[in-house]
Amino acid sequence: MATLSITLPITLTMAGAAALLNVWLGLRISLLRRQYKVSIGHGGKPDLATRTRAHANFVEYTPFFLILLALIEMARGSQTWLWVAAILFILARLAHPFGMDRAGAMALRTGGVIVTWIVLLGLAAYALAIPYMDRSDRAPTRDMAGFFSGGTKLS
Repeated sequence: MATLSITLPITLTMAGAAALLNVWLGLRISLLRRQYKVSIGHGGKPDLATRTRAHANFVEYTPFFLILLALIEMARGSQTWLWVAAILFILARLAHPFGMDRAGAMALRTGGVIVTWIVLLGLAAYALAIPYMDRSDRAPTRDMAGFFSGGTKLS
């Protein structure tokens, strides 16, 4: 029986970091909900509404990032630039809620949004280009047809 074992160190690291960041964002909301005794919605409390929105924003962008990251890492391998892009995304997503917590100018929020968009656009463009690039610089291809028919063992 064939076994499939693919380790994606960048994606695994960033998925773990994203999960921790997601829990932290949720905890920030829970603490305010407890303080204000609000179980659903934001109860007219602007800071609770802002933190809820920051959490929702994280949840909206992160799945696309992780999917693109994993697919590119599978197609091209773990490359240094991919580590840099991934770390920038996590730092941007960390800066965003701090920026939303502050009244007035929101440099951290704006910077977080801009870096998030740049990373996602870059990953999306690269993902779109990979199938059409010169095959000689690709990571070794895994023949899934052979895998499913039992002809290829991936390890």
